Amino acid sequence: MKSRAFGHGNPIRLAAIVVFFALLWLGLWRQLSGEWSVNDQYSYGWFVPFFAIILFWLRLEGRPKAVRLGARSLELGDQRSEVREQRTDNREQITENRKARGLAIVLGMSALLLLFPTRLFEIANPDWRPLSWLHATCVVTVTLAFLWSVGGVSWLRHFAFPVAFTLIAVPWVSPLEEPIVQGLMRVVAAISSELVALFGIPAQLEGNLIRIPNGLVGVNEACSGVRSLQTSLMIGLLFGELKRLSIFRRVILVFAAAAIAFVGNCARAFFLVWVAATRNMATANSWHDFAGYGIVGLVFVGSLALAALLGRKKLESKKAKVEKEESSASRPGFLLSNFYFILCALLWLVLVEFAAAGWYRAHESSLVATTRWDVKWPRTAPNFRDVPIDEQVRNILRFDHGQAAAWRLPALDSTNDGSSATRPLICTVYFFRWKAGKNSALLANLHRPDVCLPAVGWGQTADTGVKNYPVTPNLSLPFRHFEFRHGAGDQPTQQIAHAFYCLWEDRVPASAATSQLPQLASAPSAWTRDERVRAVLEGRRHLGQQVMELIIQSRGTTDENEINEQFARLVPTLIKVESRK
Repeated sequence: MKSRAFGHGNPIRLAAIVVFFALLWLGLWRQLSGEWSVNDQYSYGWFVPFFAIILFWLRLEGRPKAVRLGARSLELGDQRSEVREQRTDNREQITENRKARGLAIVLGMSALLLLFPTRLFEIANPDWRPLSWLHATCVVTVTLAFLWSVGGVSWLRHFAFPVAFTLIAVPWVSPLEEPIVQGLMRVVAAISSELVALFGIPAQLEGNLIRIPNGLVGVNEACSGVRSLQTSLMIGLLFGELKRLSIFRRVILVFAAAAIAFVGNCARAFFLVWVAATRNMATANSWHDFAGYGIVGLVFVGSLALAALLGRKKLESKKAKVEKEESSASRPGFLLSNFYFILCALLWLVLVEFAAAGWYRAHESSLVATTRWDVKWPRTAPNFRDVPIDEQVRNILRFDHGQAAAWRLPALDSTNDGSSATRPLICTVYFFRWKAGKNSALLANLHRPDVCLPAVGWGQTADTGVKNYPVTPNLSLPFRHFEFRHGAGDQPTQQIAHAFYCLWEDRVPASAATSQLPQLASAPSAWTRDERVRAVLEGRRHLGQQVMELIIQSRGTTDENEINEQFARLVPTLIKVESRK
């Protein structure tokens, strides 16, 4: 069905409208796709654009029909009095519609203007979730304002749901998400532990962990129902729209889908704990993903069945109302002016992207490329083993490449009396790599020894600052040296950890003296809004980073100078310099 209201049959105008809204929405979906790619909880977001397009197309085919006002004859009669009354009503309606249309244009233009600062901040802080909500709100507002200006209130109501459907895939802000995540993890873990105990399997709840004879089973975000809860909301809203249910029935469908997801995840967690207790942890891990996809399938089938049931109960005799559109909505003059608005908006959209990118390029003109290097893992070292990286760490850091390993180092020779200082040392190395553009430049600064080790019970006792350690004659790496102790007192068997931390950026300014931001290699980021704003003002976006963190653990007192000397000897053997093509 051709849309004469969009372009009055002119393919050029219609093409301009399609190009503008395609760029507008593709820009939003591209921005949101970063979260969909790195966070399993929002991986369902990849389906949302396709569903949104389908829903909009279905609404477009069944949109309210335009009826030209002021026609020469009336359907119910041709009496002159009725004609005069109709014309009077038409004039009043046109006046009201012009005011509403003016308001729609003002809202749309305001949202378009707001896109520039939003994009400017997004480039430096692509993982700042409030910006994603602001961006999505602007895009939805522009689209609805255009539909309102073209088709009036009837079109605004008619297209509101498919236009706003993308909001279901926008990541929740942390103050809202974290309490729900933690609450669901605890509830699912508690229910699962009680169910396992009913089957005679001893289980003890420890936060979101369940201790069984075979070990600990963790109920993390993926198992807690958060991912399937959000997916169930999407599925419930989708089927409610496809069946054109009433608002009340849609609410029932969404709550039912969420309930199915919650019950299914409790069953899934119980099943995994039962498998781990009756067989082994490896078998439970092999069933982990399959059980998760099973929950999504259960939500899909259950929501589909309930939507069909609710849809069948609707009144079959209900007829679609033919809503009249304003005469100015189909006037060539209005469409021409609307077309000019679209052209201006299209040019503004392109200008926003070029201006935002130009801001950062202007500040990056003085940057110099650094030497690229990677870790050379000593797989032949004594007791070498790969260290698995926790899924929660992956979700927080969002690195493109991450690897960790541990092995045994030779003992220090500071004493020969058989004390703990002569015992072998354990070396653990973490290496993370971020590609340019996907995350904030501040994100890599989250994985620091002085941030992570105190969170797991280590107390920081020393910070000797940053020192350059030579790797090759032409390359030295800056490492910051921390010391930590685990446990109370000064016992001979007390655990001591010396942590060396290096953050290396692909491109750096020739001089960092003018920056008010903390230098990432020497000071932790407080991750505040003020820092994010300063990153934008200084034109500092993510151009590629990597972090290496080396921890040497021992028992008993160790000599700091000897640790430094051993680390200085170790670094050149662990670093391989990459040649630039």
